[in-house]
Amino acid sequence: MGESLNRVLSPAELLAVSELALAHVGDAVFELLVRQELCCRAAVPVRDLHRSTVARVTASAQAAFVEKILPLLTEEERSVYKRGRNTHTHQAPKSATPGQYARATGLETLFGWLWLSGRTERIQDLYQAGKEAYDAP
Repeated sequence: MGESLNRVLSPAELLAVSELALAHVGDAVFELLVRQELCCRAAVPVRDLHRSTVARVTASAQAAFVEKILPLLTEEERSVYKRGRNTHTHQAPKSATPGQYARATGLETLFGWLWLSGRTERIQDLYQAGKEAYDAP
């Protein structure tokens, strides 16, 4: 219980974490950012908060999101994203293509890696840059 909520891993420790474990963390980080943004917008019924959150954390929405931030990634971040994107997952959800699911997994891997690296400001910057994907037609 003595671990810090936001424990930062060393580069060597990060290399020992699998891509899917990074994606597991990144999924939670991304969803928390979405929930925070939606809660801070305006007073809306919880039912609508949930629907809006679900719409933004689907693989297809995350795939659109990642397309907005790809040009902003450093070489190291792009490498982490590609590791996650290329990881073999067992099955994509019915609501997404395998390509969308792979890109979403890459995004989650990147956000998990950034979180565990202690780069929370970078996560915020990328989230701000990518969220315009939700408003695109």
